[in-house]
Amino acid sequence: MHLQSLLLTHDTEVMRVLRPALEKLSIDLEICVEAEAGKRLLADRFDAVIVDCDDLQSGLQVLHGLRQTPGNKRSIAFALLNGTTTTTKAFQCGANFVLQKPISLLNASRCFTAALGLMERERRRYFRHPVEINVTVEFPDGTQRRVLASNISEGGMALCLEDPFPNHKSLTATFALPGERVAISAQAELAWTSDIHAGLRFLQLAMNSREQLESWLQQQMVKS
Repeated sequence: MHLQSLLLTHDTEVMRVLRPALEKLSIDLEICVEAEAGKRLLADRFDAVIVDCDDLQSGLQVLHGLRQTPGNKRSIAFALLNGTTTTTKAFQCGANFVLQKPISLLNASRCFTAALGLMERERRRYFRHPVEINVTVEFPDGTQRRVLASNISEGGMALCLEDPFPNHKSLTATFALPGERVAISAQAELAWTSDIHAGLRFLQLAMNSREQLESWLQQQMVKS
């Protein structure tokens, strides 16, 4: 699965330079030439958001508002500057990286290569893979419930319920990932619940269990 990026600029030279730099890293690029249209596109999630802060009208405001969007509050943000906005101001507005115009292919490639690990980490963090696995949930009073998980991520899982959960927020979830023999046991909390569904947030996993989960999810991301 390729990483996804959004570039907000009407500067054709920036487009010419950034496109090959991103393609080389297998990062798909979507370009938007207007700030207001860019705000609408940010209803979707992007792994990287690149904003022309000085030469695109309201560009700096888009960068500042990025952290308020549900899907992109943790996206890796790049600010393109051209002598008006200071680097300090760009970082204060939420930028993770700053590129000064004129942008060369070499500098762009170095910047995105340096950011690649952060983008991949965030992708793994929010990536949810659909599953159908049995989960044994144990509550603090010792009672257990066997339920079905419908998806899983590094941070938690969604469960399908036949009956509402007992009124316990903390619990232990034990499960085996598809194709894996070693079971994972996670200390978790009930993040949300309805009559037939619940969401668990993982609080603590043993190091080997976390590594197993991260490795398995990475394999699923590559396949998808």
